[in-house]
Amino acid sequence: MKNITVLGTGVLGSQIIFQSAFHGFAVTAFDISEDALTAARDRFAKLAARYVDEVEGATAESTAAAIDRIALTTDLAASVAEADLVIEAIPEKLELKQSTWAEVGAAAPAHTIFATNSSTLLPSDMMESSGRPEKFLALHFANEIWSHNTGEVMGTPKTDPEVYRTVVDFARNIGMVPIEIKKEKAGYLLNSLLVPLLNAAAELLVDGIAEPKDIDATWRIGTQSPKGPFEIFDVVGLTTAYNISSVSADPKQRAFAELVKTEYIDKGKLGVATGEGFYTY
Repeated sequence: MKNITVLGTGVLGSQIIFQSAFHGFAVTAFDISEDALTAARDRFAKLAARYVDEVEGATAESTAAAIDRIALTTDLAASVAEADLVIEAIPEKLELKQSTWAEVGAAAPAHTIFATNSSTLLPSDMMESSGRPEKFLALHFANEIWSHNTGEVMGTPKTDPEVYRTVVDFARNIGMVPIEIKKEKAGYLLNSLLVPLLNAAAELLVDGIAEPKDIDATWRIGTQSPKGPFEIFDVVGLTTAYNISSVSADPKQRAFAELVKTEYIDKGKLGVATGEGFYTY
């Protein structure tokens, strides 16, 4: 593994890019517009400052060197032309992911490994679109990956075992704790545990039971967790919360999505990334 390509420079995509570059890899970052790449550069600068403050051994020099190892482009085919590993971190829309992987599969070298960071979809839902299911699997990161450093590796029945081991090693080499998942499970381990909490919090809000600050306080005090569910929503990003809840079969989750859209997203309040969501930062 030498050349890494990350598709998507949003909240988590930018973190995957920066973490990989910080650990010495050359990273090509793809997004669909120059505006998106401009926003990504701002994210990288903010991540550099956080690493200096929060990551042991990180300095202004080492984080600047990480940024120097990142190349940005809006040309999808060019972004994967020399990739050893492509990590996809685009919006949670299956058809979009499938069409993107079809383009990547047509453009990437034969040796390239493909990994989706999808938080809710299965790799088997996308592997055939890539044209090389034996080289396709999932590598899932938690938000704020420099400290919440799990790397959940999940293959499909068609994933080559050697490809799986290579991705486990890569996760370890960028400072992750590899979590090896034995078979496909929507939500992996982390989100299988986390999503029911977030859904319950959303339902309490939609039903008018309590305000976000009181729901969060109850969870923090009762479990000694560092963050409550609405603080977690803000870290993940309210656009991601909306995308997932809006297609739920549960009417209360769809109601939560509508609340998030009208009260927050439409007002530019997307969470920590924009300085305001359920809370102000």
